[in-house]
Amino acid sequence: MGGSRAQVNKPHKTRFSSKSSRNIHKISHKDKNWIAKSNRNVTQGARAARLQRSKMLREQKKEALLKEKRASSGSASPPRVILLFPLSASVNVSSLAEDILRLLSADVGGAFSSTVVSSEYKLRATVLHAPHGDLLSCMEMAKVADLIAFVASATEQSTCDYIDSFGSQCLSVFRSLGLPSTVVFIRDLPPELKRRNDAKKIVTSSLTSEFPEDCKFYPADTKDDLHKFMWLFKEQRLTTPHWRNQRPYLIAQKVDMVPDDSSPEKCTLLLTGYMRAHSLSVNQLVHVSGAGDFQLNRIEIMKDSIPLNARKDHNAMDSDDIQDAEIIHSLAPDPSSQEPLLVENVPDPLAGEQTWPTEVEMAEAERNQKQKRLRKRALPRGTSEYQAAWIVDDTDGEDSGVENDGDDDEDDDGMLLDEGESGFPSQEDTNNSDFEEDQASLHLRDSDEETENDSVMMEGDNMTREQIEDEIKKIKEAHAEDEEFPDEVDTPLDVPARKRFAKYRGLKSFRTSSWDPKESLPPEYARIFAFDNFARTQKHVVAKALKVEQEGRDDCAPVGSFARFYIKEVPFHVASKLCAASRTAPIVLCGLLQHESKMSVLHFSIKKHDSYDAPIKSKEELIFNVGFRQFVARPIFSTDNINSDKHKMERFLHAGHFSIASIYAPISFPPLPLIALKSAAGAGTPAVAAVGSLRSIDPDRIILKKIILTGYPQRVSKLKATVRYMFHNPEDVRWFKPVEVWTKCGRRGRVKEPVGTHGAMKCIFNGGLQQHDTVCISLYKRAYPKWPEHRFPANV
Repeated sequence: MGGSRAQVNKPHKTRFSSKSSRNIHKISHKDKNWIAKSNRNVTQGARAARLQRSKMLREQKKEALLKEKRASSGSASPPRVILLFPLSASVNVSSLAEDILRLLSADVGGAFSSTVVSSEYKLRATVLHAPHGDLLSCMEMAKVADLIAFVASATEQSTCDYIDSFGSQCLSVFRSLGLPSTVVFIRDLPPELKRRNDAKKIVTSSLTSEFPEDCKFYPADTKDDLHKFMWLFKEQRLTTPHWRNQRPYLIAQKVDMVPDDSSPEKCTLLLTGYMRAHSLSVNQLVHVSGAGDFQLNRIEIMKDSIPLNARKDHNAMDSDDIQDAEIIHSLAPDPSSQEPLLVENVPDPLAGEQTWPTEVEMAEAERNQKQKRLRKRALPRGTSEYQAAWIVDDTDGEDSGVENDGDDDEDDDGMLLDEGESGFPSQEDTNNSDFEEDQASLHLRDSDEETENDSVMMEGDNMTREQIEDEIKKIKEAHAEDEEFPDEVDTPLDVPARKRFAKYRGLKSFRTSSWDPKESLPPEYARIFAFDNFARTQKHVVAKALKVEQEGRDDCAPVGSFARFYIKEVPFHVASKLCAASRTAPIVLCGLLQHESKMSVLHFSIKKHDSYDAPIKSKEELIFNVGFRQFVARPIFSTDNINSDKHKMERFLHAGHFSIASIYAPISFPPLPLIALKSAAGAGTPAVAAVGSLRSIDPDRIILKKIILTGYPQRVSKLKATVRYMFHNPEDVRWFKPVEVWTKCGRRGRVKEPVGTHGAMKCIFNGGLQQHDTVCISLYKRAYPKWPEHRFPANV
């Protein structure tokens, strides 16, 4: 083509500049084989390492399972605890318990629980049968049971008859505590084989949904049925809740008391039984269920009265055998290493007080006063001595200006709004408040009666039946009102709102505004303990306890040993109650970890039980069952805000959702289950009020009580409105002027000024206000739990 440009072939760009340099980079066949072989060796080595690691993990698991099996069913293991629980009142578990004990041993005692040894099955067992209708005894037995055998009768006609109301309630409580290994015994089956199998299928299909997936059903009418079960039970690997394996515990086979000569009100409590879960040091603190925390006087390791491998004429444990058991050796505590029974911190009441001035300070103050008098001041010409006395110095003027700042601007005299960046308001008193108002504030210091005093009902012994009914009616009405109009309160007519709600403040934002957790703490906070890092402390304490057990020290009672524990300085009336209660329920001794006797603020995730209908108000007295421990507490309930460090207090524990219960109680390391009991007015047996688990230990958790003051629009003009009935005098309007107002229809605004002399105020909103709307102000103050009068149920 005539005008086209000639095509030019550009040189091809390669990695190599020439053909000769390209040959330099070639790899020989021998080198290729060497590289492939080395890569193959690396791959095979990594695979061999993985196989070796997997083999090592399998061997470790096998060793752990074998060790666990030997510990649970060996000759040194404690007897297995079997709990027979009737699902309905028509089931007779006493006869079933006798059949099982007779199968294991011919010599059976007549007590409510009996520990026997069987040479045929090579098994030691303690059989407990739960009394139907006694919730507390059933709950204590379920805490220590290795196997819960639920007993059902095949003669019932419908599914609801297999489990009655009490059985259903106990089953839900057992689930909250954590179920160990479970089985179901079916009694009263027909003798014919076909009808027997059909009846068993009906019962199994009806009850399968109520129990765990691995729960199996066994007939339990004849000796052959029980014989088959025992052979399976002997080889069964039992599972227990995790919280039970964290601490050593003992089920008392015998409870006795020895009076203390030095103190007639104290005595020494003797508990005899088998050590379980972990070894217990004589220097540790122990908790006796329902009685409290104590120190040990000594531990006596005794010869087992019913050993598994010994040949004896009888195979059942009697009280005489326990009393006459041979003492192998005794463990005494070391005063230098024994953990002290420290419950509360002892505050110094004069720690923050100002001391009386010394003579040197008083002399210096007089000298400064004289110099001030002799100081020459520049006075206007013609000023007399009388007039000069009224002229204030520059330094005095500065001080008086700070004090009288509120007189310059009338709007500055009021409640300051906490905006988050500027810290916390200092609510200064107005200068126009007279002496009578100051005296009224002294009388109204404890005027927050709805949380401080109303939550405590009068003692049942001092109230008539009509008074008790009226009190219950008032609580139910308050519960219904709190559900319909939460947090709303009425401004009193006879008390100024700035005095009545002096402890409250406004927040610009509940989520983002700051609140100092160390500000204005109550006196009870001087008696409790706190952790800098609770998670790190728990990890250290658990590791220390595990190290002590692995060392196998001489001051510890090993797992499976038969021992007698001498618990010192137990109140005489508490020991008497425990001796009487041991006839119907097991008495459990539990070893405590480090710091677990000290008081702090515990937070529980709690939910109201489905079977409890009565309202539960904040600061009411409840009995908390936390693991093996029992104590009395008066909690406050609050929400759980994930995105905020502040949590709103709830006046009642409402059904259907979880709340946080905060109490003053001894420290316990989670995880631990919670069963909250409440004693009804005039009733002796407490009922299950709520269930849950231990959440955390944190005294700095901020719980805010919210109140809402309401008013109603009188005149509305576009964005402005005149609101009345929220306050009853103009001074209160000026005091609460910095706080933001809002309406139930979604408008927000501010207070502009008071109108008239009856507490009406003019407000400006961000949108048009409707005449039927309600104007509100939100105020907050920090709430704290109530210190319990009695720490443990046995002391009540």
